[in-house]
Amino acid sequence: MKKFILIFIFLSSFILKAQTAEEPIILETALKKVSDTEFDIIFSAKLYKGWYLYSQYNPENASLPLEISLQGGETGYKLVGKAVEEDTFKKYSETWGLEEIVFKEKAIITQRIQLTNKEITTIKLNFFGQVCETACINIDENFSISLTGELIKEEITIDQKSKNLTKKLKLDLKNTSLLKNSSADGSESSNGLFSLFFLGFVGGLLALLTPCVFPMIPLTVSFFTKQSQNKSKGIFNAILYGFFIVFIYILLSLPFHFLDNLDPEILNTISTNIWLNIFFFAVLVFFAFSFFGFYEITLPSSWGNKMDSASSVGGIIGIFFMALTLAIVSFSCTGPILGSLLAGSLTSDGGATQLTAGMTGFGLALALPFALFALFPSWLTSLPKSGGWLNTTKVVLGFLELALAFKFLSNADLVAHWDFLKREVFIGIWIAIFIGLALYLFGKLKFPHDSPIKKLSFSRISFGTLVIAFVIYIGPGVLKNPTWNLSLLSGFPPPQFYSLYEQESDCPLGLDCYKDFDKGLEKAKKVNKPILLDFTGWACVNCRKMEENVWSEPDIYQLLKDDYILISLYVDDNKKLLPTDQQFDFLKQNGNVKKIRSVGDKWSTFQVINFKNASQPYYVLLSPDLEILNSAQQYTDRDTYYEWLKDGLEIFNEK
Repeated sequence: MKKFILIFIFLSSFILKAQTAEEPIILETALKKVSDTEFDIIFSAKLYKGWYLYSQYNPENASLPLEISLQGGETGYKLVGKAVEEDTFKKYSETWGLEEIVFKEKAIITQRIQLTNKEITTIKLNFFGQVCETACINIDENFSISLTGELIKEEITIDQKSKNLTKKLKLDLKNTSLLKNSSADGSESSNGLFSLFFLGFVGGLLALLTPCVFPMIPLTVSFFTKQSQNKSKGIFNAILYGFFIVFIYILLSLPFHFLDNLDPEILNTISTNIWLNIFFFAVLVFFAFSFFGFYEITLPSSWGNKMDSASSVGGIIGIFFMALTLAIVSFSCTGPILGSLLAGSLTSDGGATQLTAGMTGFGLALALPFALFALFPSWLTSLPKSGGWLNTTKVVLGFLELALAFKFLSNADLVAHWDFLKREVFIGIWIAIFIGLALYLFGKLKFPHDSPIKKLSFSRISFGTLVIAFVIYIGPGVLKNPTWNLSLLSGFPPPQFYSLYEQESDCPLGLDCYKDFDKGLEKAKKVNKPILLDFTGWACVNCRKMEENVWSEPDIYQLLKDDYILISLYVDDNKKLLPTDQQFDFLKQNGNVKKIRSVGDKWSTFQVINFKNASQPYYVLLSPDLEILNSAQQYTDRDTYYEWLKDGLEIFNEK
């Protein structure tokens, strides 16, 4: 008989992390017989790229070293010396200021065991260590290793139970490469950024028409053209001033990118938080009454004074502080608009990136007049004089802020399932707000800073007429069976099935849908139909737009009704708790633990694990055996969505 006999290889495998397809560490064991009383236990580890496992010889006062030990109370065998390590590296640690000994990509660790009782048939060891990337995860695993080669059934601990539940969220998907080629990932993202840039630009133009900003245009441009040694120098300084205005507003958005990078779900979590939406509601109402003229919102005057003093330094630094002074002094007018932009961006799918796009557009709209009027000073004579029309602009913006505020209160109501701001109630409130705006424009309502109206201008009459037309348009929305679906407003009111009136279904457009993946999959297998997996949210604006403007198209509606099993998973349904035996702690890629307690927790994690995406709406076509039929789709137009559904159906029927 040979001295070295390999009895059993890869006896047990412990997966220590389950969020990505490639785990940070996969640890396996093998048993090698050396003699009748001695065995080598070989620990083989595979490490995900960028992660390190620390050696048992790691220096003191550094990351936790590896340790292999007997499970407490075990007798009949002992460790023979320290484990032998292969493929270690030295890596300098900025944290500890010394070289550490680590494994990367793979690790082979061999621990010799000597039997003191030949009757022993099972060895129980504990493997303790630490793996780190940007975050660190402790490994503390118990192994039961049979000396006869028989597989030993593991005891299911609470931690292992959590891992098993986590694995249930991971699907055995086929053709997963199709997800990486989604047509929505590129063009639709670009369209979303452009839309936010445009909205930010419009917001900046509106800010120009407020009493805080408009009078500063001729004063600032005149200052640059007169104070400079020559015309070209004045033009350069004014353009630089405009550049700094844009730069300052971009800087304001940068902190939110750090939130975005911490966790792909964090901005979605923020946007659907009940209390944050109520906070946004309160803030926008507060801003609205400021626009109405009941009080002024200003930053501390000392801030403006300090920035104004700094602007006298001269040169580029002085111009920068002049731009910063404008941003601070004009805050009472720009703050409410920026608040709306911030709230709107954080409650959309693009999060911080869309906020930066919006801030860039806002800053550009503010900066353009200063640069253009510096290039063409004669244009200054064509500007209208300051007057009551500036206050009218502020009041109109106040009504718009008030209407927008109820969108955030609606988000909180939908996510919390309070059921008090139903679709018809929401539309009724908007009708009241816009009737108030119309009365104001026609001179029937007055606010504290309004000038006397001797005669209604053509612009007030025209705009007031448009507002009345809008009220007539949304009016049928309070009825049981409205004559149209208010497509211009889709995404703002609650969904049509969230109604005061009794509905046939609590699914979009009265379709049959499943809100549990396993039940929907079971139905798809039973009737042999493909699945439309719809990741959605109660507070998702683009989800409502797709349902009310795209799904409602007759040919698309018929496909959804007759040819697909619709599974709608609400990722923000955080008030509906899972049964206790289905709750668990999930270890995320950054090393943090997410508590899976609610339906929303489950489906948002389910989406990230399987599709590496945290935005909504997100659509995937699957066969009942979990084969992905074509590329995933997101927010898109009617024709693209129809062709996508037809393509998926044809692929399914060909199989």
